[in-house]
Amino acid sequence: METAKKQPRPFGIRDKLAYAAGDFGCNMSFALKGTLSTFWTVYMMLDTGLLAVLLLIVQIWDAINDPLLGSMIDADRRKYKYGKFKTYIFVGAAGLLVAGSLCFIPVPQAELWVKVLLYIVGYVIWDAFYTIANVPYGSMLSLVTEDNLERTQLSTWRSIGSIIGNMIPMMILPTLIWKKLTDASGNPVINEETGVQAQELIGENVFLAALIMGVLGFIAFMFMLKAITIRMDEQSIKVNDTQKFNVWEAFKNFLKNRPAIGATVAAMAMFLGMQSAATANSIMFAIHFGMAELSGIATAIGFIPMMFFMPFIKKLVNKFGKQEVSVVGSLVSILGGVLMFVFPMIQDRMAALVLYIVALAIFGIGMGAYTCVSWALMADAIDYNEWKTGHREEGTVYSLHSFFRKLAQGVGPSIVLLMMGWLGYISEKGVAQQTAQTAQNMCWLVAGLYLFSGVLMFVSLAFIYNVNKKTHAQMAADLAVARGNVADAPLAEEVAIAE
Repeated sequence: METAKKQPRPFGIRDKLAYAAGDFGCNMSFALKGTLSTFWTVYMMLDTGLLAVLLLIVQIWDAINDPLLGSMIDADRRKYKYGKFKTYIFVGAAGLLVAGSLCFIPVPQAELWVKVLLYIVGYVIWDAFYTIANVPYGSMLSLVTEDNLERTQLSTWRSIGSIIGNMIPMMILPTLIWKKLTDASGNPVINEETGVQAQELIGENVFLAALIMGVLGFIAFMFMLKAITIRMDEQSIKVNDTQKFNVWEAFKNFLKNRPAIGATVAAMAMFLGMQSAATANSIMFAIHFGMAELSGIATAIGFIPMMFFMPFIKKLVNKFGKQEVSVVGSLVSILGGVLMFVFPMIQDRMAALVLYIVALAIFGIGMGAYTCVSWALMADAIDYNEWKTGHREEGTVYSLHSFFRKLAQGVGPSIVLLMMGWLGYISEKGVAQQTAQTAQNMCWLVAGLYLFSGVLMFVSLAFIYNVNKKTHAQMAADLAVARGNVADAPLAEEVAIAE
């Protein structure tokens, strides 16, 4: 008698919490990127031009590294006790325990060549372990469940983990690593150009914080690996096993995959704006507002509205569709970006700060709609690739998505660092001796980055991404038949409703 196959546990809150914990773990490491350029510009005093070049070099390697690993995961047919995805994630998580801190070794008096070597080697080691954990974690979403709404819930809970993982270090780190300067008598040291109290970065505290965040991230990863259930067979879902895997063919398929391109450009837009603005934002708070220690709290206010959509996103997606919800959100972000262009013109610094925070909150409301469905958009793009080509390549599609995201994370901050130099920022002066004109220029730079982010996101979601509610219903029906899950295929009337 044939033994009945054991049915997996039903999808539920345990999977959602576990997947959220996974992105919390990723962001305990990834959130340090927002401090990386600030640390090397302000504390290690690398020239902005040199740092821009170094950042671009390591980020290009970072981007190349992702599809290489993704294709390796797709081609890996070995049997692992806990599954190949969980095994790769464990190896990456273990390495991230200490890898993040290698990017923040505090030796500001070292020779220039030593600093360059430390930057490159530390980043490459950190990136290797981060990629090993993050690529299989992201592509695993499409294996936990095939249900469209359940995938949306996983994407939403991933966003919760991401937001919490970003907000904790964002709010706490600046208060630990910045201090106001005083003279020998305890009197504030005032920058005569800007009229605000001078500040400096405490590099040793950044290093210690990175170690602590590595431990917290590892704990979160271990909870996820223990709690989450993979319901699709990792080895059998790939169609056409007789063909040899070809990463270049997969790359060409990716470029033909409009939803993957649209979702990727949207993610690049988010990083080109928000991520690229991180260093300029910190320096702006230090030299324009004199409140670098509060920069994280102010920025976090822009993240809080993102959580507004989370209780309602399932109903919104069910009624309107993922693409439709994210497009409307991007329009709201554009409104916030336009409003942000007003604050540099206000002379009263406190009034300017209030307007900046209001504009950032509006931007965050729009970004929240996109963030809640962003990973579900990529899960649909993976299905779209299978729908159009007959091949299912989770690791490759996701890692190529990650490839372009990381290009944006390298190119964007590199361009911003160069622009900071052009706009008058001089690393050798630190933040304590910058001019009033430089402080004003940082305000315009930050505002421009946010508006650019919103506009590019709208274009990518509205005009490139092409899986709307109607298309998704048809795709789900066709894939269910192709996989032999005819019973799971949507009824004709359900597809008609989507139309």
